[in-house]
Amino acid sequence: MDRNLDRIKAIALDIDGVMTDGSVIPLADGDLLRILDAKDALAIRVAIMKGYIVAIMSGGDTEALRKRMENMSIRPENIFLGCRGKLAIFERFCAQNGLLPEEVMYIGDDLPDVPVLRAAGLGIAPADAAQDAKEAADRISPCGGGKRCIRTEIERLMRYQGKWEFDYAQTF
Repeated sequence: MDRNLDRIKAIALDIDGVMTDGSVIPLADGDLLRILDAKDALAIRVAIMKGYIVAIMSGGDTEALRKRMENMSIRPENIFLGCRGKLAIFERFCAQNGLLPEEVMYIGDDLPDVPVLRAAGLGIAPADAAQDAKEAADRISPCGGGKRCIRTEIERLMRYQGKWEFDYAQTF
């Protein structure tokens, strides 16, 4: 079993290559179009409903991304867009939320994520992550980025901790 799985209280995620498959479509206004999986988004909302603290740490920075993250109930102070130097952002997130690094599950897929994958209590790389990220991770998800990687890993964590239980008539 993954190290520290019992201790995880928070989930931190990258966007491009984790919430998405890494593809971007440039738009005329300079924005980039990304496609996110709705099942990943639901898993994030469920985790927050069950008491996990969720953060986003991404190099991408658009108003559309910010609005989508807030729509998933991620607190604005835990949305870190335009990140450079993710380890410092990760440490700030932990301090702001009274967390130890080993209490955080982090999912990242590429070179900027390597230091955080190593620092987190549980570092996870999508199946199609860069080799360096896979080598830094504690676990490699069976799913690729944007292909329900987040749903799979959040559900796995919550089932292990006995929190994947619902009153379907009331919860949703």
